[in-house]
Parts: sequence; C-alpha cells; structure tokens
Amino acid sequence: MLVLCAAVGILTYSSLSTRAGSSGFDLERRDDRVNILLDGRPLTAFHFHSKWDKPFLHPIRTASGAEISRGWPVEPRDGDERDHTWHRGIWYGHGDINGEDFWRETPGKTARLVLEGEPKTSSGAKGVLEVALAMIGAKGNRRGTIGQRYEFRREGSRVLIDSTVSVAADRGTALKFGDSEDGGFGFRLATEFRQDRGAELMNSDGLTGTEKIWGKPAKWVKYTAAVNGRRAGVAVLDHPSNLRHPTGWHARGYSLCSANPFAAGSFAKDKSKDGSYTLPAGQTLKLRYLVVVFDGDLPAPAADRMFARFAKE
Repeated sequence: MLVLCAAVGILTYSSLSTRAGSSGFDLERRDDRVNILLDGRPLTAFHFHSKWDKPFLHPIRTASGAEISRGWPVEPRDGDERDHTWHRGIWYGHGDINGEDFWRETPGKTARLVLEGEPKTSSGAKGVLEVALAMIGAKGNRRGTIGQRYEFRREGSRVLIDSTVSVAADRGTALKFGDSEDGGFGFRLATEFRQDRGAELMNSDGLTGTEKIWGKPAKWVKYTAAVNGRRAGVAVLDHPSNLRHPTGWHARGYSLCSANPFAAGSFAKDKSKDGSYTLPAGQTLKLRYLVVVFDGDLPAPAADRMFARFAKE
C-alpha cells in the first residue's frame, strides 16, 4: 500500500501508477494482503497479517480515488484520530460470542479471526474475494468458522462491495451472540466524517444525526462529508434476508458505524430487552450487506432504489 500524503484529502487516480490497457478489477495476492485494483489503480486491500486481530478492508476509496477512511493505525496520516485501534476500514466482529471478544483489542482477552488456507480470488468486470477465518478464543480454543465473501463492482461514480459474512457453529457447540452494542459489520472513516465537523449521518427513515439514528432499526445508513471541498461518502444496506432485518445501527458521531442485530438491550439502555442470539451447533448464520462508496452525494431516493434492487437479489 502507498502512503500518498500527510493529510487526509482527496487522492485522485492521476497521482497513482496505472497499468496501460487494464480494465475492471484485479485482485493480487501478497504475503500479508490481497490488493484490489480498479482499472489498474489501487482501490483497497484485504489485510490478514497476524499482527492484526482480525482481517479487514483498508483503505476505503471512491471510484475517483478519494481516500475517505482513517489512515491510523494501518497507514497513519496527520490529523488522524488515534482511538479504538480495531476500527480499521471495513471489518466484521462481535464483542461477545460465547463470552469471547471478537471486536475490541484488550491484552489477554482478545479473540482472533485467523485466515485458514489461501484466499480465493477472481478478477474481471467484477472482482471476488473469498476467505475462511478460524474463530480463535483468547486462550487458543477454536470456537467456529467465519466465511467472508466480497464482490466488487462499479456503477458509474459508485463502487459497490457486496459483502456476505457466514458464521458457522462447526465445532460441535452452539455459538451465543451476547447483547452488545460493540459488534457488527462496521466501517471507520476519516476525521472529516465526524458529525461535529459537519458530516451528515442519515438513515433510511430520513432521520439525521447520531442522536436520532444510533441504535435505531433501518434499511440503510449513510455518512456524507466534504473532504478538501469535494463531497463523498459511504452507505451500508442491510439485506432483508438478514436476521432481525431491519438491523440496529451502532452509528456514532465520530465516524464509526456498524450494522448490529445483537444489541436490543444495549441500544435501548434497557436490561429487560435481550438482543442475544444462539446459533445451534452445526448451523450457519449468513449476513449480507451492500457497501456503496460514492463520490458526490447519494440522495435518499437513490439509496432507496439501490436497496429495492438489492432486496431482490
């Protein structure tokens, strides 16, 4: 990966090397990552080095090359906030699975998602990445397996990442997801996407601001902001086949957001509500999300149309 500048900004593809004649998505395997290129230029990478507690996609770039995710701790830049080390690009985890923490990084307590075998990739007009991850507890005990599949495609000024997370209770015991707001399919953006810096946080019900959308069920949530005078953002759509659709959202004002169906009590601040869920031994839970990374704006009606189409897939 290239560190392109010292400050968060719009990084256009004109500043990146281009391979003549390339088109579509190319997925290139390296020792510690899979690089994903769009039209021969870096788009993102799937990082799986053992120094990270779980794999993730980083950075988040738009089709024009605007880098809108936080650089730290992967590729630190001036101006990056340095909280929550585990908030890296796009990732999946949960803070309580059979008492193990697959979300935070706490010395001696953190569980890990470890790559098994080789990533499976295909390149072309669409790029596809598939991996299997072993769920390893803090004491080295195997809990289950998480499969992740990402399909990359482009629609005009938008990059779409069709994401499927499959959690398998394949070790002879059930997996219980505890009620915790710290978990889900998440993303962390640059400082410009803080609400107190002027970013717009909106959900599918037209509600805006973390005060109104945090913990609330919605079909989609999007964050939009101006970076160096140009607007861009990220939306995540929750597929209707997902457990407890429409999901609740851990939509914080400091540029973190995650789709989390296991936090009814935590979101409501009501211990009488229980968002926990037990996946029986031998079964698999599939969760599907569409990430839309956009230049400019993604008006609510356009997001609704994308959701309606996604819901039929």
